Parts: sequence; structure tokens; C-alpha cells
Amino acid sequence: MRELEFPFDPNEILKRKKQLRRRLLEKGETRIKKRIAILGGSTTHDIMLVLELFLLNDGIEPEFYECEYGKYWEDVMFDNPELRDFGPELVYIHTSLRNIPETAFPALPDTKEAVEEKLAERMNHFTVLWDKLLTEYHCAVIQDNFEKPYYRLLGNMDGWDFRGRTHFAAELNRRFGAYAQTHENFYINDVDWLSADYGLSRWDDPSYWHMYKYSPAVPAIPYLAKSAAAIIKAVYGKNKKALVLDLDNTLWGGIVGDDGPENIEIGMETGMAEIYTEFQRYLKAHKDLGILLTVDSKNEMENALAGLSREDSVLRPEDFLLIKANWEPKDRNALAIAQELNIGSDALVFVDDNPAERHIVREQLPGAAVPDISEGQTPLPEQYVRILDRSQFFEPVRISGDDLRRGEMYAQNLKRKAAEASFADYGDYLRSLKMEAEIAAFAPMYMGRIAQLTNKSNQFNLTTRRFTQPEIEEMAQDSRYVTLYGRLSDKFGDNGVVAVTAGRLLEPEAGQEAADTLDIFLWLMSCRVLKRGMEDAMLDALAVTCRKRGLRRLVGHYYPTAKNRMVKDFYQEMGFTLLSEDEEGNKTYELLLSGYQDRNQAISLREGPET
Repeated sequence: MRELEFPFDPNEILKRKKQLRRRLLEKGETRIKKRIAILGGSTTHDIMLVLELFLLNDGIEPEFYECEYGKYWEDVMFDNPELRDFGPELVYIHTSLRNIPETAFPALPDTKEAVEEKLAERMNHFTVLWDKLLTEYHCAVIQDNFEKPYYRLLGNMDGWDFRGRTHFAAELNRRFGAYAQTHENFYINDVDWLSADYGLSRWDDPSYWHMYKYSPAVPAIPYLAKSAAAIIKAVYGKNKKALVLDLDNTLWGGIVGDDGPENIEIGMETGMAEIYTEFQRYLKAHKDLGILLTVDSKNEMENALAGLSREDSVLRPEDFLLIKANWEPKDRNALAIAQELNIGSDALVFVDDNPAERHIVREQLPGAAVPDISEGQTPLPEQYVRILDRSQFFEPVRISGDDLRRGEMYAQNLKRKAAEASFADYGDYLRSLKMEAEIAAFAPMYMGRIAQLTNKSNQFNLTTRRFTQPEIEEMAQDSRYVTLYGRLSDKFGDNGVVAVTAGRLLEPEAGQEAADTLDIFLWLMSCRVLKRGMEDAMLDALAVTCRKRGLRRLVGHYYPTAKNRMVKDFYQEMGFTLLSEDEEGNKTYELLLSGYQDRNQAISLREGPET
């Protein structure tokens, strides 16, 4: 929705929030549903309403629990039954410097030791809360850190003297960050940065607190909600994956075909050239973060490569997975890019200075992000970084080794596709890859990646169930479950963990001594390894594991969504028998393990890590 795209008008969002909500819901889009508790130290109702708008726009339909005013700590620590019954999957704790009691701040007569005691006491106030949520509620937790105080009693000393409130808030923020570094499923909403970016005097307008108990000021609420929503969408795998970039007046100033590569604005010779160079540096940093870079330009390929090959260009041709430089409509090129990378068009961010091109892509590729980076026909290169950065398309919550190697993995996949084209027999092609898989029960070193996959994978996901990391860890320790992950490598490189299967033992029926059936509630794979035989290897491993536990039957389910139609017949193709199908297309299958024959013919297996 354009009204919710940065740069947005916060007053329009606040004024029209009910109308915007109605329009979002009328779209009828398939969204994942999440139970989110908002525990606040100030008035939170408008925060909740605006947060809902951003989440709906990001493909998440929230059900909210909102604590009474100021009861963020009591609701958890004294076990409010309403919160317990609600069973939040994620808790957002919205607190501010206004929630620190006056007596908890340093006083001028205080010694360093006294201030340290105050810091420890305030930190303990929050850590006991976080610990209980993470260990007993098994939910994700987002915590606001603190804005700077709106006055400085000690002037410039306030930021470095141990008695300064600015120093006190900064030290609490540092300790919040240290907790986040050592606790999975815990995230910081960086209000310290948000308030500085917005303007501290406007963010912490005292009249809103003293008259209405709002912190921050009401006009700042959309910025706070947008930031929290960005973390939530990242936790649940709703981030974008790829940048689709125009060239002329987007990556450099000028038109390379008309001006020649030697005359485009890039490098350090002029102020405008430096602006484009800074933008290229910003984009290249995204490549290091695992974001896929591609080009979609109306240009001759020769001219496009010449512009990217200038010695002073930060981005080089080899930085891009795909370069579409031709005279085809840009929406078709963008769709081709998504198809070649095997990602959805809704994973794309299309960046182009031309408003007409943006309009076409926005209309033809619903779900693709198309930020406005010009005013009419006038590019705003000095704003490109700010607009993309504040849009938070690629908000990371944890950075794994697989994330850092994502671009390399997709490049390897393109090489695999090229190799496939040279084989007449697909079986020969698969064997030529020399694939090797590691398949084992969920292991501690992979818990984060497994949880990430359950929240990201949509196309090859039989039930589209989502799990947090604590839920994955709890499942792995429970003898009632059978869990498997699959890691795949080949001659082109390591794909990382790409497959996840999990099931629960059904209770034995009357007369049975023990359970004999595994109910598979989770089966998913990364689209990077589709049609590579990994599903066969996973089923073989599942059959072996179940037989060792004395099971004789597997039951699997397919629940249709807008994105997983490609696996609607998966169980049938894997040899299962259809047991039932309802009017909505939900299917249940079974497979008897007696006489099961291994299916995998192309992948060799290696031992997994010791657990």
C-alpha cells in the first residue's frame, strides 16, 4: 500500500488508520496469522492500531493482546491468566525513559558504586521479565531500548560523566544489546536511533506524556510501529531477497548510451558523482549481507557493461547475479529475474528513477516493492540511500553463515542450471553434480537456520506451519517427535540446510502397546534445491528413523495456500495413498513402511554432527 511506503505521511496514517485497515483487509490476500502481545509502559492503543497496518501490508495478520496501562512487568511476572491463555507467539515490550523511576536515575551525590547498583537493579528489572518470556512462554521478544533524555542537567558532561542521565541511558542500551547477543529469539527495537533520526525534541514532546501518557509523541508513532513491524516481518520470513536496479540516473548520473561511459557521473570528481558512488557502496554492502543484486535496464548490453566496468565504479559486472540490459518491458525483465533465481516476484525491490517504469512494475508485479526515488521526472540521488534504508526491506534479525553466502549459493545455482542444459538425460545430470547430503535429527548448531526456514519457505511447504527457535529446540528434546534436517552440497558448492521434516507420534489406539504411526506436520525444502532428489533422500532417512523406533506407518498432510500449489500432489508422487480430502483441498495421506524401498539414487550421505 502506497500510503505505508517510506517516505509516508504519519499524520495521514494516524487520521485514516481505520480506512487503511479496511482497504488492506478487502484485498483478500493470504497472510500468516500471529498472536502478538503488546506490553507497554505508556499508552499503546494507537501503537497497536498502526502496527497492525504495517503488519497487514507485510503479509502478517496479527491477533493482539494489549496489557493495561503501565502493567508490562506485572502481567508477566504475576502470571496474568489472560496473557497465559492468549499464548503469545511474539511479545513486543514498549517502554521508554519515562518508565524509569526518578529514584532509579543517578543523583549528583552518588558514587560510581551507587550508580552501578542502580544500573544493575534496573537491568535486573528487565532481564527477569525477558527470561520468563523466553523460557516459559517460548515466544519471540522485541524490546525497545531507550531514547536520550530530553534535557541534560550536566550539559555536555551528561554523555560521559557517570552521573549523567544520557550516560545512564546509553549504558542501559549497551547492556540490552549484550543480552540480545547472547539470547536467541530476543530482538531490540532501536528507539535510541529512531528518536535521533526523527528529532529528539519532537519525539519526546513532554505535553503528550503529561496530558495523555504517550511516549513517544503521537506523530512519531508510525515511525515506531514501522520499525517494530520490520523486525516482526523479518522474524517470520517476510523480508525481500533481491534488488532489481536500473542503471541510468539510478546507479550513475547521466545516460551511458548517449553520454558515453567516460562522461557519466560516478567516482569522486564532482559532488554529484560522489553521491552516486556512495549509493553504490550502500548497495554493495547489501551484497555482503546476502541480498541478491540484479540489473534491469533499457540499454544495450555493451553500454551497460561499459558503465559498470569503469575503474571508479564501486559495483562491477561480477557483483550482479543477472544483468538484463535490453529493450524489453522492465516488468517482464523483473519477472524473468525472479523466475531465473527461483524466487517469487514479491521478493523483489525494484529501484528505478523513472516514475513511469515504477508504475508499470507496481501494476504488473503485485507484491514487489517499488520505492519512490524521484519527484516526478527529477531523480533524487541524494535521497536514494535514505529512502531504501528507512524502508527496511532487508531488516536482518540474525546473520548466519548461510546468509553471508547467499549470493554465492544463488550464483552456484545458476551454474547448475547452465550445466543441466548440456545433458539430454536428467538422471545423468543429477549424478554429474556429485551431490552429498547430511541428514540427521535437529542439531543445536542448526536450530536458528531450521526456525528461519520454517518461517521463510512457502512454495515447497506442505503445511506452512511456522515455528520459533525455542519451539524447534523444545521439539528436538521431546521423545514424542521425530525430526530431521537436510544439508546438501555438490561440486558447485554447499547449499547449507535446505530441508526440514518433523512429525509427532500418534497416541496408540486401544489394544496397542505402543505408538506405531508418525504424523508428519512439517515438511519443507528451499526452492534452491527443487528437483534435485533431496526429497527422496529425506523420505529414505525418515523411513529408516521410524523403523528404528518401531513405527510402521507415516501420515502426511497437505494444506493448500496461495503459494504451495506446486506440492499439492507431493505425497502421491512419493508413494503415499490418499486417505481423505475436504472441500477446501486439505488432504491426508498414509504410507505403510513394510516393504518400503529406498528412492534416492543420486545423493550420497555423510555423517551429521554429534548432538
